[in-house]
Amino acid sequence: MAETARRSEVADTALALTDVSSGYGAVSIVKDVSLTVGQGEIVALLGKNGMGKTTLLKTILGMVGLRGGGITIGGQALSGLSPAKLVALGVGYAPQEQPLFQDLSIRDNLRLALPSDRHLPQALERLFGHFPFLKDRLAQRAGTLSGGEQKMLILGRALMLRPRLLLIDEISEGVQPSMVERLRKVLLAEREAGLSMLVVEQHVAFALGLADRYAVLKLGEIVESGSTKAPDAQARVIGHLAV
Repeated sequence: MAETARRSEVADTALALTDVSSGYGAVSIVKDVSLTVGQGEIVALLGKNGMGKTTLLKTILGMVGLRGGGITIGGQALSGLSPAKLVALGVGYAPQEQPLFQDLSIRDNLRLALPSDRHLPQALERLFGHFPFLKDRLAQRAGTLSGGEQKMLILGRALMLRPRLLLIDEISEGVQPSMVERLRKVLLAEREAGLSMLVVEQHVAFALGLADRYAVLKLGEIVESGSTKAPDAQARVIGHLAV
């Protein structure tokens, strides 16, 4: 009965990590991490640089080999799945590094998110609802955008395929406050439309103002988790980040 209940719970989650461990070469980075993201839920993963946050995202995506534990998306185990199959499962990724083709236009960068141009007009129109400034600048080279605008383009490209689960790495880094607030509103609107998200962040106020739940990663392990609505959530997170 307990095993049946556990399987049902996993199937009802967008993402489930169970005792996940991974690393590079002989070095273990992520250690026995268990974490879930419910359907239509935003979970913030907080921690200082070098704590294993990005490694955990890349482990989910299969870019870093899984050394132990299990990962499921919508109840389906990810073992051995290719990036193409992850996309087919509805997984999107907005990485921390700038993965844009700087010399290509905004339009061409967005086109790369789709397997063909058939749905491009519809996808662009939907995106313009979030980021209206893109509409009149499609021919502009991506490399000429400001840092904040490039972050919006990265997020926009990740949303082009309408994923069911979105992994986001430090989207607010280096972005001015007005743009951070714009990103927050876009992500909340997508959550209302049913998108589930795991958001890696160091910007505590942004993360807690966005997410339903939080977890703190320190030296590859979850050391704190809870509801972002808890009155002491921010103090508890900051306490971990301060040491």
